[in-house]
Amino acid sequence: MIIDILNEKISEILGNDNIRVIRSNRRELCDYQSDDVFKLAKIEHRNPMEIGEEIVEKLNSISDFNEYFDKVEFVRPGFINITVSDKLINKVLRDMMNKPKFGLNKPEKEELFFLDYGGPNVAKPLHVGHMRTAIVGESIKRIISYMGHKTISDVHLGDYGLQIGQVIYGIKKDGIDINDITLEYLEETYPKMSALCKVDEAVKNECATITKELQDGNLEYQKLWKVILEISGNDIKRLYRYLDVSFDLWQGESDAYKYIGKTEEFLNSKNLLEISEGAKIVNVSEESDKLEIPPFLFEKSNGAYLYGTTDLATIYERMERFNPDHILYIVDNRQNLHFEQVFRVCKKSNLTPSTDLEFLGYGTVNGMDGKPYKTRSGDAPKLDNLFNEVKEIFLNKREENKSMEDKDLDIIVNAILKFADLQNSRERDYIFDINKFSNVVGKTGPYILYTDLRIKKILDGTSILDLSDNIYNEVDRNLRLGLTEFNIALNHAFLERKPSYVADYIYNLAVLVNNFYQNNYVLNEKNELKKNDWLYVLSLTNKMLEELLDLIMIKIPTFM
Repeated sequence: MIIDILNEKISEILGNDNIRVIRSNRRELCDYQSDDVFKLAKIEHRNPMEIGEEIVEKLNSISDFNEYFDKVEFVRPGFINITVSDKLINKVLRDMMNKPKFGLNKPEKEELFFLDYGGPNVAKPLHVGHMRTAIVGESIKRIISYMGHKTISDVHLGDYGLQIGQVIYGIKKDGIDINDITLEYLEETYPKMSALCKVDEAVKNECATITKELQDGNLEYQKLWKVILEISGNDIKRLYRYLDVSFDLWQGESDAYKYIGKTEEFLNSKNLLEISEGAKIVNVSEESDKLEIPPFLFEKSNGAYLYGTTDLATIYERMERFNPDHILYIVDNRQNLHFEQVFRVCKKSNLTPSTDLEFLGYGTVNGMDGKPYKTRSGDAPKLDNLFNEVKEIFLNKREENKSMEDKDLDIIVNAILKFADLQNSRERDYIFDINKFSNVVGKTGPYILYTDLRIKKILDGTSILDLSDNIYNEVDRNLRLGLTEFNIALNHAFLERKPSYVADYIYNLAVLVNNFYQNNYVLNEKNELKKNDWLYVLSLTNKMLEELLDLIMIKIPTFM
């Protein structure tokens, strides 16, 4: 891309790589700039203005200046401002059009990333919070894969915890036959039993006992658990399919139990497990801690295991089976302390000697009141209800929407929800305003879809030749330069594990291309060379938008 080309050329001219350029945030002044003159002045103990003027003089005197630059100037006290040539912009665009992934560089080493996201609890309906972990995780996975690395994803179901004991208690209490258990029954029973446990200590203890006996292999409870898992699991898969979210592995807490013994042996071999008040713990505090980090609880005094136990055993399994270079957890910010404890045990025991463990926290989806998004009844909305609510609001936006096919409506609902979420940096909370995010103007999914469909309409039935070296006006140049910065957005998204960089770039590209075709009447253009060049640029924009939209799981409808 242009930055790489400029840095390579400048290093060649100067005989070193001390001067690196970055994208200018003042495009009215220049395209790229560097303030490394100050750094070089410290190294050489010289006046930065003297060094800067020397560098600019060297750059301006090269024989192939016009191949790369339109203008290079030094701005006191130590800035080098660069405006690139139209010829260079168009050369890069031709390369992008003709190369896979628009010429994105392959990684020096292909690495294996294991991603843990989703994490819904079986027997509980999925709500808006489950949507966030699913689409953020799926997008991060797609970005990593697009960058040339291998990925394995696991939903890691919560299928062996207290909520299962509560549901089994409800089944026994209601006298329900195993063949009569339905999804509707499960979704009614769990909240009732959960609420009962909060006010009745005896019921809470009985549910905990059932959970422990299930984990210990009670045959009756195992049979009920398998039925619950199948019914609830099928519905979870249906909802993820709607969101275009997929997993390589559909494992859960239950799968970790066979590795708990091995994990315990491993920790004992490192002399890390201690007995404290009858429980088995690992002390993970460090002298540098500013806040107290409690010990990691491996086994309770009654012999029961916790989330931390199964999470650690799951890491043991993943290391044994896959030995990934990275394990990424896309989970709620509020689980930060939990994973800090788990990661410290891994580090202290050397369970993951060359594997990076990454906690990728995400914020909450909030309503207009700034609190976690709720229905009028005060509950987090079930995903099915959320999908229908968004669909209804979009249908009522304008009369034309009501004639859409269901397939297109589902694509648009997905675009509304996903773009609303992924345009936000994942670690931040955000306010979910359905009316705002369903508009066809502004920073919304429908605006992006409308933009792409408009480009496709212009391109329909046209034939395109190669691109010339001409650029015809400012909005034309802005779009072309924007296209060349594709790799910047992708690299940021990959390195920081943030799909928001991709969503922002998509939106900025949509704004640039809207300005472009509002100011340039492409199909009515009489100059055939100019018309061809503009069609070429639109074709590249369309191709890029659709590949980028796939990274955030947004498809294109046939009509809007």
